[in-house]
Amino acid sequence: MNLSFTGGGFLGIYHVGVAIGLKKYASHLVDKASGASAGAIAACCLLCGMSLEETVNGVLHIAEAARKYTVLGPFSPYFNVQRVLLEVLEKILPGDVHIRVNGKLHISLTRMYDMKNVIISQFDSREDLLQALLATSFVPLFSGLLPPRFHGMRYMDGGFSDNLPMFDENTITVCPFSGESDICPRDPLHHLYNVNVCNMNVELSKQNLYRIAQAFFPSKTEILLSVCKQGYDDALQFLRRRNLLE
Repeated sequence: MNLSFTGGGFLGIYHVGVAIGLKKYASHLVDKASGASAGAIAACCLLCGMSLEETVNGVLHIAEAARKYTVLGPFSPYFNVQRVLLEVLEKILPGDVHIRVNGKLHISLTRMYDMKNVIISQFDSREDLLQALLATSFVPLFSGLLPPRFHGMRYMDGGFSDNLPMFDENTITVCPFSGESDICPRDPLHHLYNVNVCNMNVELSKQNLYRIAQAFFPSKTEILLSVCKQGYDDALQFLRRRNLLE
């Protein structure tokens, strides 16, 4: 089972909920995973076999740090999201994480000088992997002004060029926004209009507009935990529909 996780900012906690469900009920089916931004981080945590509860705590820590700046939140010039993200990744990822995910994790990056998509799946060291995760998570202005370097070149969020990197037509897609992905929120009202953004198809709806705001301005802890629980529940529903539950 090959997976692809879209970017999602602070809504990446939805991906973690999905990962918890997949690890608990269908871990033997997971082969490879790709992702952009928060999706790449969730994919990495799923593939390396670490405690996903630590990943939840990491997201909550970053969100709490951002909420301290009440006016601009994560856009505050005093909040360095890349620094906080690096601190969390260094704390939660295993020392041999790059060995565990080599060839299995595919990270979507956007090369700055020509805005072309680049997929990275081989990592020479733990530091190499960390730099790739920081690069795919860099959103101009939100993350800073100058994108980080990876292998001598500057890259930013892979979502700007391919927000849903696919292995093949059977790739299982995961998205925290309601739309056409295999695992995503299913809003009660049917919407007539969908939009495709960098390979990610989502509905035009009030609910998704609210989710976009949540992606950049983190909600309170209890709301983020409910988003995580929704990801878990949606993963279980998907596995039931496909008769894949262990």
